[in-house]
Amino acid sequence: MKKMRIYIISIISLLFLWFLLYLVIDHSLVLPSPIDVFEKFFSMLLQSKTYLLTLLSGFRLLISIFISAVLGVLFALLSYFYAHIKLFMKPYVTILRTIPVISIVVILLIILGFTWTPYVITFFMVFPIIYQGTLHGLESINTELIDVIKLEQRHLLPMIFGFYLPQIKASIFLAFLQSFGLGLKVLVMAEYLAQTKNSIGNELYLAKVNLLYDEVFAWTIILIVISVIIEYFIQKKMKQIHSDDETKIEKKSMKMND
Repeated sequence: MKKMRIYIISIISLLFLWFLLYLVIDHSLVLPSPIDVFEKFFSMLLQSKTYLLTLLSGFRLLISIFISAVLGVLFALLSYFYAHIKLFMKPYVTILRTIPVISIVVILLIILGFTWTPYVITFFMVFPIIYQGTLHGLESINTELIDVIKLEQRHLLPMIFGFYLPQIKASIFLAFLQSFGLGLKVLVMAEYLAQTKNSIGNELYLAKVNLLYDEVFAWTIILIVISVIIEYFIQKKMKQIHSDDETKIEKKSMKMND
């Protein structure tokens, strides 16, 4: 309850600061009024177009993250079991994590065009997070526990699905949490630059060109709300995983004591 109170006070102070800056600047084309923005925000919530564009951008995000997750976990497993693959992957992951996003977007726009760029750029940004998060989780597994499992199960595939992946559920979900936040930002930026039809990014571009800054801020609020909702559900799932793991540990310890 105390945390929620502090959170609400923080939001109110942010709105107050926004309103104060608006009064100081006194120019709606530089900083629109919070009242105008929220009026636009609530009017957009009544339009079916808002939900359609949100779903289409969300669909692009889900496809990109799904492919990133499958390949990220796969290559993390391969890197964990085979040192030469880990060494081979290192330059790629380093480049993807350090290269400026705008550089990749421009290059991809030239090579792939406007349709596929949002998908590919989101994949490039999300893949290293899931890959490194999964690999870190695998490398953190207790080696003694691995030795015990190897005595009971000698086949690799059943060990991966029955032991390794369940052990790193929390690490994978943490990587997902980071991926959704970053992925949404990168996707919308790519949609904006590529002017992808029927997308949030393109709506931001059109609003900016037409000097509809209240709409730009309203879309920004929508994106923040989406990010908060996604992070809330993923964090809730992570807490459930941690709780289930603690319950399993307690049961095992009770059995050992008996």
